[in-house]
Amino acid sequence: MSTLAALLLLTQAPAAATPASHETIASDWRTIPDDELLVMRLKGDRIVVIRLAAAYAPLHVASIRILAHAHWWDGLSVYRVQENWVAQWGDATEQKPLAPGVPSHLPPEFEIARFAPAQTLTRPDPHSAISGITADGWPVASDGRGHAWLTHCYGMVNVARDADPTSGSGAEMSTPIGQSARRLDRNYALVGRIIAGMQYLSSLPRSDAPMGVYADAAERTPIVAMRLASDMPAAERPRYQYRAADNQRFAAMIRRRENPPAPTIGGGGIEVCEVPLEVRRVP
Repeated sequence: MSTLAALLLLTQAPAAATPASHETIASDWRTIPDDELLVMRLKGDRIVVIRLAAAYAPLHVASIRILAHAHWWDGLSVYRVQENWVAQWGDATEQKPLAPGVPSHLPPEFEIARFAPAQTLTRPDPHSAISGITADGWPVASDGRGHAWLTHCYGMVNVARDADPTSGSGAEMSTPIGQSARRLDRNYALVGRIIAGMQYLSSLPRSDAPMGVYADAAERTPIVAMRLASDMPAAERPRYQYRAADNQRFAAMIRRRENPPAPTIGGGGIEVCEVPLEVRRVP
């Protein structure tokens, strides 16, 4: 080999590795609109970001947006933390008037209009006949008989209510902090999912009082502010993208989870709450 040929071999860049079939490409990532990001700032400058499920619970999300515009949550708290169940926030006294324009009762949005996942899981589970992930990254399930709903996975956000199914306004919300809470499916309106700062809720001290409601007001975690990103100064808005599910790479990721490569032993299927719903923050 000539000296020139040897130098050329040394200076050539190595060929790029071929991405695995389950890895993402740039077009898999879609931007979350600013008015679908609800930013909660807890005492100690702890930031929790909720992606709102505006397309699936439009009435409740509309009320949440009004409450955020009105700064209704400012000065309230996370007042319930029940071990392996939920963290809940809002007005612990239940005495604060709702913001103008927010109904105290809303039609239940416990179910969604139709079951239309981009990816379907291989096996049913104890809570549904079929489940999957929508193109825009939400976990959904169906009984196979025309009913469909979002699922109560870890970090999903629902609207608390009284016994009356119409009594949820959006002012009181909670999130599962232990395992999933699938037995709540079709019984509470799901309005979003925590995509950042979940650790600030899941690590709060548990209450031994009934239902996990702190017996002492001093135990509550104060909410400094809650704002829609669209209401924040442009330079301060957090911006996020979600991984879309309407592509073969997402399908390959699910199949890989259902049947992992050796030496890991898989069961041939997974539950919908085991599917990672990836998000990333962008500059």
